[in-house]
Amino acid sequence: MNKLDELIQQLCPNGVPYKRLGDVATISRGGNFQKKDFTESGVPCIHYGQIYTRYGLFVNETITYIGEETAQKQKFAEPNDVVMAVTSENIEDVCKCVAWLGDGKVAVSGHAAIIHHSMNPKYLVYWLHSSSFYQQKAKIANGTKVIEVAPAKLSDVVLPVPPLEVQHEIVRILDTFTELTSELTENLSMELTARKQQYEYYRNKLLDKQQSSTKIITIGELGAWSGGKTPSMDNSDYWENGTIPWISSKDMKASTLEDTEDHITEQAVNESAMTVYPANGIAVVTRSGILKHTLPVAFVPFETTVNQDIKMLTVYEGVLPRYAFHAIQGKSPDILTKAKKQGGTVDSLEFKKFLDYKIPLPSLAVQKRLVEVLDNFDAICSDLNIGLPAEIEARKKQYEFYRDQLLTFAVQDEIVLTDRQTDRQTDRQTDRQTDRAERN
Repeated sequence: MNKLDELIQQLCPNGVPYKRLGDVATISRGGNFQKKDFTESGVPCIHYGQIYTRYGLFVNETITYIGEETAQKQKFAEPNDVVMAVTSENIEDVCKCVAWLGDGKVAVSGHAAIIHHSMNPKYLVYWLHSSSFYQQKAKIANGTKVIEVAPAKLSDVVLPVPPLEVQHEIVRILDTFTELTSELTENLSMELTARKQQYEYYRNKLLDKQQSSTKIITIGELGAWSGGKTPSMDNSDYWENGTIPWISSKDMKASTLEDTEDHITEQAVNESAMTVYPANGIAVVTRSGILKHTLPVAFVPFETTVNQDIKMLTVYEGVLPRYAFHAIQGKSPDILTKAKKQGGTVDSLEFKKFLDYKIPLPSLAVQKRLVEVLDNFDAICSDLNIGLPAEIEARKKQYEFYRDQLLTFAVQDEIVLTDRQTDRQTDRQTDRQTDRAERN
């Protein structure tokens, strides 16, 4: 028997109380300061938006402050209080919360609830991220585009409240498991980054090797380049039941596309004078916010149309499409540096500079050998892109399952029993029934 089982058997052999959050905590709304009120120093504060983007489950130091005058009008969380964001764009994120573990009080913004309680703060936060709480918050959340949970409704949420000693032990176990999961996730992410860098290094070495021993051409000489457009979004006949792929920037997340999110109809192609590009073209994003740091390049093995932010390459004879793809993608960081338009309101490429960028064009035989090697590298990298994130997600689900198991209690009458306790009680009841049957 482990320590947790021993504590449960010793301290709550008949079950764990099941209580309303409003019976074990006071819940109040946050204040009214905004991001514009932030200062470089002053009174520590937590803005509800930071709970989604900047903080984990627990925090002992804030990243922002407000001035003393602004602070006089605010609401504060005390050490060990839980701060919950009660407004979100989706049901999954709403009610995300952090335990304030700092030394002094902290100002809390609007769209947040302050939960003052006498439980282990980590235990409460862990439970508030469990599936048990998710099921309850889904019933009290309101809104469509903006999802909100009124702090007053949180009072009716019910949760198991074991003795503090049991809470402490559950927290100790989950803290350890969280640390191990985070360490593993970090290691897997580092492995993925390292393999990508390795692939990019060898790809560039192979391409650079051709610079001194083969013909040099411009990207514009690889083939014919042209763009596309967006058929009228107001005309449903252009989009409903569409079968023709239509590439936009949101599709450019993989090196080789399998399909597009949106499809248009033949009517859209005909009436909007759309160009349908043949299979095995190369798509390049020339206008998008993503150009701040990345130049997306993708191989397109199917016929397609594109929008106005995409340029498509159809290669000339003597150029292998996959070689053109690797040559452009391999040099994309340097291309972006040299061809990105400066000073524009929207991030884009100076397309003439892009077309004038020089790359090697070896013989077809050499292109073929390079493609075989680089395609193998690309396949390995794609497998890693799928495999390692899948492993990370699996570890996350494993952690969530284990957390929920520790925080899940079975209900009997007005007492909540742990699964362990339920099993023991069932065994005792079975034994008593067996004894009565034997006596009879």
